[in-house]
Amino acid sequence: MSTILITGSTSGLGRHVAFELVRAGHTVLAHGRDPGRTERLVDELRAEGDARGFVADLASLAQVGELGQQVAAAHPDLNVLINNAGVGSGARGEDRELSSDGHELRLAVNYLAPVALTHALLPVLRANSPARIVNVGSAGQEPLDFDDPELTRGYNGVSAYCRSKFALAAHTFSLAEELAGSGVSVNVLHPATYMDTTMVREAGISPWSTVADGAAGVLALAGQELGTGRYYDGTSPSRAHAETYDPEVRGRLAAVTDQLLKS
Repeated sequence: MSTILITGSTSGLGRHVAFELVRAGHTVLAHGRDPGRTERLVDELRAEGDARGFVADLASLAQVGELGQQVAAAHPDLNVLINNAGVGSGARGEDRELSSDGHELRLAVNYLAPVALTHALLPVLRANSPARIVNVGSAGQEPLDFDDPELTRGYNGVSAYCRSKFALAAHTFSLAEELAGSGVSVNVLHPATYMDTTMVREAGISPWSTVADGAAGVLALAGQELGTGRYYDGTSPSRAHAETYDPEVRGRLAAVTDQLLKS
């Protein structure tokens, strides 16, 4: 049985995946932003199996770092990380939002947070190989403008979301190359299109699929060795945006990412 950290567990896809995993006998480390909701979720999960709760606001890189330290200290047996938490495109016409660190919110939560959390937990994951990292991405991907990575000009929530998911996919492929031979696999997937989640409804979109539809791919990647450095559409191998595979693009992204994480 695995010990699995799932970010964004208190609703939607993350909540469904947490229950599926705890019922299968795994130890689930459920992350949430709200203490009360996280505590209630853990109480429900414990009625089914072994679960612990962790609270952090992923819009704060300091809290992301603290989350990584807390998980590593409390659960040195961690061997699966599911980076699921995310911020959607928001309501149509919504203004640009900033994280507590002053970064564009969608880039911060959907990209910088999973990068920072993964980095913090890599020593533990390496020690428990074979281990797996599952990044929940999206088929909606749009290349970053490296001259304006935080979309300060011509802001659009859909573009901000798609750029963050492009960055997550490109980072996944780079990280997979770095971890080759370590026993730690890392993959990214589009779980399902327009799942019935708060994120989708807030964008004014009528859901096309259920969170159960989206969970299948996440559970497959979390539960078995399916290669590394791959992009999946649900449970099927697929292809991300062409530029996510471009070494020059990925190099520029790495440089920008380092700069943003240090700023």
